[in-house]
Amino acid sequence: MKLCAFADEASPSLAGQIAALSRNGISSLEIRGVNGKNIKDITVCEAKDIQNTLEANGISVWSMGSPIGKIALDGDFEAHLDDFKRILETADIFGAKHIRMFSFFPVEGMEQEKTKALVFERIERLLSVTPEHILLCHENEKDIFGENAENCLALHEAFPRLRAVFDPANFVQCGVDTKKAWKVLKNYVEYLHIKDAVLDGTVVPAGRGLGNVPYIVKEYLSRGGEVMTLEPHLFDFTGLSALENGKVTSLGISHYRDNDEAFDAASEALKTILSEIK
Repeated sequence: MKLCAFADEASPSLAGQIAALSRNGISSLEIRGVNGKNIKDITVCEAKDIQNTLEANGISVWSMGSPIGKIALDGDFEAHLDDFKRILETADIFGAKHIRMFSFFPVEGMEQEKTKALVFERIERLLSVTPEHILLCHENEKDIFGENAENCLALHEAFPRLRAVFDPANFVQCGVDTKKAWKVLKNYVEYLHIKDAVLDGTVVPAGRGLGNVPYIVKEYLSRGGEVMTLEPHLFDFTGLSALENGKVTSLGISHYRDNDEAFDAASEALKTILSEIK
């Protein structure tokens, strides 16, 4: 079993991220933001420097926590594709074999079948430029095409190379029963994002919400799953507004003094769940 984390939730700086990972005994990173820059904007030279520092501190990069697919279907896809190609280049520098991605925001008023056709067309283009040694992993996310289990299943059935990142909290925020979603998608899941939420969408430490996180984790491990990425979302952090499409309304920020405390609380909640699995 390998624990990873979005350490940019603890600190925007690389040094702060390494400190947060180290004190929580986590040696893998799903890299998303470093020194205030999103991974899509990091240059080759910067990536090499970051990788050297991570390697010196015993930290490996599991996945590129990219924002690919988090634009509207009427957005500039060609520019987005260029971003993706840069991410592929830096993924090789980091030694990352996985890239997290999404399935686009629908356009208001667009017919469902046209929406689906455009989503499929764009994912096919992304896959067409993806080398065989890289796995694209689709994350279920609120407000995108793949916000429910049925649409996610359609994607995976259409594109056998596309794997799934299963995020319980995102399903809760979309009114989806996570146990039912797991049953539908479990054969396609490459790894988990550990995040939980309650009925009003507020994110809480894993196991304290309606995401059935202990059940999902136990099922995942019993099927031979090995990797879980901690994604706290318990306190505001650099880049969050962009990730949430400008709608940051679901953070449990009143419970924590700062990013470090929230990150540590999320880590402890996951470790508690793991300790209780028989």
